Amino acid sequence: MRIRLQRLALAGLTAAAVLLPDATALSAPHAPAKSIADGLGANFLWGVAASGSQSEGHAPDSNWLRYIDANPTWDRYEQSVDFHTRYAQDIALAAALGSKVFRVGVEWARIQPTPQTWDENGFAFYDAVVEAIVAAGMHPMLTLDHWVYPGWVADQGGWNNPGMVEQWLASARQVVDRFAARKPVWVTINEPVAYIMHEVRQNGTDAAAMLERVAQAHNEIYDYIHRVQPEAMVTSNVGYVAGAEAEVNGELIARIRSKLDFIGIDYYFGLEEPGAEVSPAADGSAASPAGMWHLPVRPEGIYYALQHYSREFPDKQLWIVENGMPTEDGRPRADGYTRSDHLRDTVYWLQRAKADGIRIMGYNYWSITDNYEWGSYTPRFGLYTVDVRTDPGLTRRPTDAVETYRRIIAAGGVPSGYQPVRGPSDCELVDPPLSCDHPVTVP
Repeated sequence: MRIRLQRLALAGLTAAAVLLPDATALSAPHAPAKSIADGLGANFLWGVAASGSQSEGHAPDSNWLRYIDANPTWDRYEQSVDFHTRYAQDIALAAALGSKVFRVGVEWARIQPTPQTWDENGFAFYDAVVEAIVAAGMHPMLTLDHWVYPGWVADQGGWNNPGMVEQWLASARQVVDRFAARKPVWVTINEPVAYIMHEVRQNGTDAAAMLERVAQAHNEIYDYIHRVQPEAMVTSNVGYVAGAEAEVNGELIARIRSKLDFIGIDYYFGLEEPGAEVSPAADGSAASPAGMWHLPVRPEGIYYALQHYSREFPDKQLWIVENGMPTEDGRPRADGYTRSDHLRDTVYWLQRAKADGIRIMGYNYWSITDNYEWGSYTPRFGLYTVDVRTDPGLTRRPTDAVETYRRIIAAGGVPSGYQPVRGPSDCELVDPPLSCDHPVTVP
């Protein structure tokens, strides 16, 4: 999960060109279906997600530990939710849901603590994680870069360093060689544009240079993965920005579009009502994670995100790599909308998308447990909530959505007569202009 960038993500990418749609992309969108009776099918890949640094604890020196030290108003990292020692428990919780996929990151900082050193203990930890996922009957989805790199890389300038790509590739190849036999699904770089914005804010990284280097890293490791694991499924997931997707992620997609086996999409929020915006930070950048629960949850927007990329890539399958809803320290939302409501409503729109001919292959709930949201433990996204700041035992406590997700997975979706708790919002607040040109309705 990321700090939602919305249109402010454009600030660091002023040189990026808008990706112009081709003739296929300009074709009319799918007509809304009236039935979701077929569900999502027996082969649909239901999953859960976690991140390396956000969840693991026991963290080695990295760019993100340094960012935390440099921002005294942020929550201290401590041991996060301690996935490093509790991974077996969390994997078992996912398996008990009926999950078919477990997404996790492999942290470069943990496996290469110095330029000359590869840490076998670090690799052994990820060996154990992957083995536990497979033993539980799930498929591993491995992320090579979830915004964290070693401290020694930070000392050399991070993505400002022209040598970063080769350093990154050297580590990524080690990971691919280690785990290809387990046939994971691969995510190369998590939400690259959001990653760039973090680096711009925290260390003054040149956005255009980082975009070029990130795209190069993705394209080269894509080819390497396919040499080692020929039938691999590889993506770089985009953080979808309603109302501005082409402007925000278009240049990235233009650079990597030929090196994507499926389209990974992260979807969270729609647009804010006029006058209700979360205030930007003092430097004018996007709102901090501490305001995430105020951002507008519009579940029908996931339909338009899928529609956008189904037209952009008509020959590719789509996978929601991340989706969820934040609450403030796990407290009920002021509007009464529950995690179960949001999950059922979201799955309804996935089923509508499939019924309308969109090729959706999987969905990962973000996240299996609460974790460190890039500066704060206040936003809670977990199916299982964890009070990092007040519970030394880091107890995993089920939210209402645990049983809901278990039933959805067992049934292959929501029932055919399901009516969303939250109906469609005003089209201007969902994903304009498409949501206004072709508004969706609930039968």
